[in-house]
Amino acid sequence: MASKWLETLKSATKTCIIQDGRRKIHFTFKDGKELVEEYDLRSHVILARKWRTKPTLGGQGKWEFEVGDEIQLKPSEGIMESSANPIFMRNDTKKAFQWRIRNLPYPVDVFSISIDQDQRQIIVRTSNKKYYKKFRVPDLDRTGLPLDESKITKAHSNNTLIISYEKPKEILTVEKILQDEFQKMKSSKDGDVDCNPS
Repeated sequence: MASKWLETLKSATKTCIIQDGRRKIHFTFKDGKELVEEYDLRSHVILARKWRTKPTLGGQGKWEFEVGDEIQLKPSEGIMESSANPIFMRNDTKKAFQWRIRNLPYPVDVFSISIDQDQRQIIVRTSNKKYYKKFRVPDLDRTGLPLDESKITKAHSNNTLIISYEKPKEILTVEKILQDEFQKMKSSKDGDVDCNPS
């Protein structure tokens, strides 16, 4: 199944740009979906992954972030979300998928992490019933790999719960193949755009 996902990526139309120390790859799939991935040029760790599908009424759809954090502009007036609410985001490392949940001031022993195999989700809950979250690991869904509770670790520091899931060997192999492909791609650098004045 991992090879099927790899073939889907290889068959997509790809463009690549190097900008601000990042390699940005834009994939356009046959069904019209778009995927943008951004990698650190030195470490080759993914910094952002976002998806966009075409809306049924046409136009441009909204980007949905899978990895990284969407830059939120604060409204100058009106009602806005409390800055004390928990903030959930994914930031991977070279060897693990990693999620960070900020603004959780409870000690680490209050948190329990389990897996729902039927729904293919990781569940985070607190014993004081103050926080509950279910989330998927899209990389494992795309490759058809099972969730393994023994690969999950947790840590807590500075009011942030850090959940890590060790990447399976199949995922590491796919990532290595993709990085080799990206190195071969012709990349334009920031400012290398042809400009033909009229």
